[in-house]
Amino acid sequence: MKIENIKGLIYKSLFGLTIAASVTACKLNEYNPISLSETDVLSKFDGWKAYENNCYTGLWGTLISMPYGLCSEVGTDLWTSPSGSTTYKEVISYQDLTVSFNLVNNVWTYAWGSIKDCNKVIRLAPDLKDGKAQDIATLVGEAKLLRAYYYSVLVNQFGEIPLITRDSSVLNLNPTRNSVPEIYTQIIADLRDAFNSLQVTPLDNNPQRVTKKAALGLLARVYAQGAGEGLSEGGKSYWVRAKECADSLINNMSTYGAAMYPDFANVFASANNRNNAEVLFTAYGLDPYSSSYDVSTANSKPNLYLHYYPKFDDAFGTSDVFKRSVNSNTSNSYYGRLNQAFVAPTKYLINCFNATYDKRWENTFQTAFCNYSGVQAITSQGSGVPTPANVTYSAATVTLNATMCSKYGINPAFSGKKIYPYADDDARNASKNATWQYIPKIWSFGDHSGNIANLTTIPNANVHPYPLDPTEDRFFAYLSKDPLSAADKATRAYVTVNIDDLFDPSDPSGSTYKANAAGNGLTPSSLATLFPAMQKFNHNFDGGWLGGNFQQKLGNIMIMRMAEVYLIAAEATMHTSGDGAAAAGYLNVLRKRACRNPADFNVGTGMQLSTATLNDVFDEFARELCGEFTRWALLKREKAFETRLQAYNRKAAANFNASKHYVRPIPFTFLNQINNATDFGTNGY
Repeated sequence: MKIENIKGLIYKSLFGLTIAASVTACKLNEYNPISLSETDVLSKFDGWKAYENNCYTGLWGTLISMPYGLCSEVGTDLWTSPSGSTTYKEVISYQDLTVSFNLVNNVWTYAWGSIKDCNKVIRLAPDLKDGKAQDIATLVGEAKLLRAYYYSVLVNQFGEIPLITRDSSVLNLNPTRNSVPEIYTQIIADLRDAFNSLQVTPLDNNPQRVTKKAALGLLARVYAQGAGEGLSEGGKSYWVRAKECADSLINNMSTYGAAMYPDFANVFASANNRNNAEVLFTAYGLDPYSSSYDVSTANSKPNLYLHYYPKFDDAFGTSDVFKRSVNSNTSNSYYGRLNQAFVAPTKYLINCFNATYDKRWENTFQTAFCNYSGVQAITSQGSGVPTPANVTYSAATVTLNATMCSKYGINPAFSGKKIYPYADDDARNASKNATWQYIPKIWSFGDHSGNIANLTTIPNANVHPYPLDPTEDRFFAYLSKDPLSAADKATRAYVTVNIDDLFDPSDPSGSTYKANAAGNGLTPSSLATLFPAMQKFNHNFDGGWLGGNFQQKLGNIMIMRMAEVYLIAAEATMHTSGDGAAAAGYLNVLRKRACRNPADFNVGTGMQLSTATLNDVFDEFARELCGEFTRWALLKREKAFETRLQAYNRKAAANFNASKHYVRPIPFTFLNQINNATDFGTNGY
């Protein structure tokens, strides 16, 4: 979806960085003055309101996508590089991180650019010649919340930076840094103003605009971040303030329009993506069915998902058990185009999940891999079926032979047995933009008819059954979390790999995957390129695909959701009172809804906690929010990089330098545009 903006207006962001006045959110009435001056346009409510949409620009593409998605998560205890990859080593393992690194530069650029627009909206508001006072106050509240969010990203990533809250047409070429306490004071003031100005219901009933719950949620998050800097307010530590805000939102969820799904499986269900009840603050994706959809909109189609998936071509080739290529030159209408494979979970993250009881495991990671058919697409589109979905049921079916069994260590007794597709894709053309949508349904276990009348719809088509049945015949490969014996593997007619066997035993921290080389203990050795695939951003539903571009997805990305508030409350409790039982109470809310069987929620299973430690809080953040833009900030505020990297990610610990890596380098592109770069500094880089 797209918020329409004044055509042709392109504004320079802070310190000369350029962004376009276009943002992906819901369609508003377009105001298009062709011959009027900017002053004429922005002095009237309609023009000013249209310009306000630019404040949302930084949420999409470069910020809430791959660059910030990685900068906010990797280099922590949760993520490492898969076998053979050195891409983005600058942030994944702190190797050769310099002022010229592009991902860090992108985070800086888009946050600064949007702050410029927020400042302008706030400055112009008092001089508007028309418009309802309530609507103006709400839009100013939106601008202040967004400015606060961008500054919270910048201060967390870069530390001391210029704090500019006044719009000016004159560029300051000799900027000075403000202190971290000054920046947090401003962020909190903005969020408090936003909380007071915003309504529970979004303006124009547009769910893509921020509301009161977003302000309160971000206050809890920002207070926690600032608490890590040792800050206080009104005689209270920021930890106390963080808990106050978290408790206020938890205890008054319905008042603020907030909610928690009773089942974790609902959080990332496809039907809930566009209007998610649990979300507090969201970046809304383009909608290919909307009249405002613009296929050419830049920086609005994230490709974050594919960085967390293995390249199946590298592991299997495309000629035997794996039927459809998904590498650089071809596409897959079930998984997408998986040609990156840069980020894999550490053994610590994997071991955080007790998958016997915790359904968050299979709702977070894909570990059973399948082929897909396109019987629905062939039926609905006939001769016009797009190539990626033009797959008959028989073409998607594998018949094991002796060569395959030998190659993959499958019991030779299964030679002649068939592996059937798990998913079947329909194809629908969002004709205005000629962008194909692929809508999956699931073949029922044991049904080999190929009759689409027997297909079923599940909440998230990426989720597979857990545990995978030994007699399962819809998957060609399985990464088993619980180690399987040779005898157990021999009962399974598919490629079976113990996840523990993917890790190099010479690294006790579990951050090094085995090399794809002879003698690595895997059959074949290329299976070392596999790893559990984090699926949270792989939007596999009608409206989530970008036609022929299988690297990018169009679904919404949650910036903050209600579960984080419970985690912050538990963390703040440990810092304020040290009451482990009280902290456990917050964590148990999340653990209970994640419990596979309600009857198993008790202390004996390990799901229910009677008391909690700070390590329990770390673990619960990992289970609930891994990949969701929070981990780097958590380790920073807890001053935990040194201890946790040494314990769980020695690849990163080997290069981590506490004297500089608690902040990112000031980008060269910024330093090159100011007169006092030498005085301004590079954050030690």
